[in-house]
Amino acid sequence: MRLERSLRPLMRHLQRFALRYVSFVLLVYPAALRPGEACERGGTSADTLILCRACGHELAHGTDIHFVPSRLALSSRNDTLVGGRRVNVQLLENPHGHRFEVITFRRADVTPHWPADKHFSWFPGFSWTVATCPRCNTHLGWAFQPSDWPNTITKKAFEDSELTFLALITHRLLNEDFASSLLMTPKSFVS
Repeated sequence: MRLERSLRPLMRHLQRFALRYVSFVLLVYPAALRPGEACERGGTSADTLILCRACGHELAHGTDIHFVPSRLALSSRNDTLVGGRRVNVQLLENPHGHRFEVITFRRADVTPHWPADKHFSWFPGFSWTVATCPRCNTHLGWAFQPSDWPNTITKKAFEDSELTFLALITHRLLNEDFASSLLMTPKSFVS
């Protein structure tokens, strides 16, 4: 009886640890919530939506990711970010010493704020302008256009060109699959 009482605090500690570990696994690995679904899709979904982390606005699809390397990147790595798809993440630093991890996109529903600036571009030969969320105006990254273009262009000209791209900050984006995994339906509502 005495041994049993002395082991109770240890058992409670182990139960809390196990609960925290399972919660961590379910948050970090959303496919763990739906293991059969991950196998059916091969664990990838290139058509996953990318959302604004601040407001949930739909910005792009996983298929809109388009790697544009920067020779000025401090580092570059492949990471699994979009539905199991490997994407290239680059670490860039501005003249003020602020560092940003970015993913480059061919297109995204953002608002570029022209005029474009030719100075301090992470992508030589391209001018840049700030890009914000059209719903909440959160700074999401930068829009890049060829430096020989006019400083101010139309959004349509930007979107229609094969020469333009966006560099969006990773921690300001949210993967739809991950967002869905955070929403749990109580068992009483599941049929």
